[in-house]
Amino acid sequence: MRTDLDHLPAAKQRELERVVETIFDEFRGSTENATGPRKGARILKIILFGSHARGDWVDAPLSANQYKSDYDILIIVSQKELTDRAAHWAKAEERLIRAYTIEKTLHTPVNFIVHSLHEVNEGLSHGRVFFMEVSKDGIALYEADDRELATPKPKTPEQALAAAKEYFEEGMPTALAFFRSFKHAFEDGLHKNAAFQLHQATEQLYHCLLLSVTFYTPYNHNIAFLRSLAEGLDRRLFGIWLGTSHRERAMFQKLKEAYTKARYSKHYKISEDELTWLAARVEELGRVVHQVCTDKIAELEAAAGK
Repeated sequence: MRTDLDHLPAAKQRELERVVETIFDEFRGSTENATGPRKGARILKIILFGSHARGDWVDAPLSANQYKSDYDILIIVSQKELTDRAAHWAKAEERLIRAYTIEKTLHTPVNFIVHSLHEVNEGLSHGRVFFMEVSKDGIALYEADDRELATPKPKTPEQALAAAKEYFEEGMPTALAFFRSFKHAFEDGLHKNAAFQLHQATEQLYHCLLLSVTFYTPYNHNIAFLRSLAEGLDRRLFGIWLGTSHRERAMFQKLKEAYTKARYSKHYKISEDELTWLAARVEELGRVVHQVCTDKIAELEAAAGK
């Protein structure tokens, strides 16, 4: 696996050094008194993947769609117990968000996924495109040793087609069911519940796309992270949430927060107008996701000779 960052500007290289330091700081804090299964916990690799690894990142906050590529990072740990996000990674996530949004010590958002070495190698053995692309294009920001990841075993064209169709045929109806639940709640004036259902529809659409195209999706409810991964796959997804004004960016943030706050916070408020605007965006997301997935399935059908 590559280890060089020469294709990145010096400022981005320094930022990534700070990201790695933050990850290690918070990991040590969560495991320093570990006992039982977590004793001897280690980070084995920290890998930069996605657009910043490939060299095709977008950094144009003043463009029409306000799109800015994130740093996408895979953390590989020694034990599955260490992948628990709430137990081990919430503070690291909070620090990285704060560094970007408040302290301005980072000028690029950071998203990270955590998997055990076994999970990554299993993904490679089962031909999950996501892990194969990380293995091929990823750049190691840290390695505890020089052991290589498992050799990828791509799915046959027939296996890839069957998997994509299965994920799509399950994912889209599930997203539509959440959207119908949103409409019922909206009609009943249950705005907080409507916001939660709309979040679930959005999350499911992104999961559907990621699974259908890469055969992988992270166990994560953060739709901003899922959005970043999805937009890295197909530029047709750019601009769905608009984002040319503060209000539009705030609306997406309100939808993101609905997963927890719409259910548990008495202070969460969302208006009928805001829900109407967000629903139109989710419908557009559904249209684009359907198109991207059906195009991918058609490509796989051609490869399989169907």
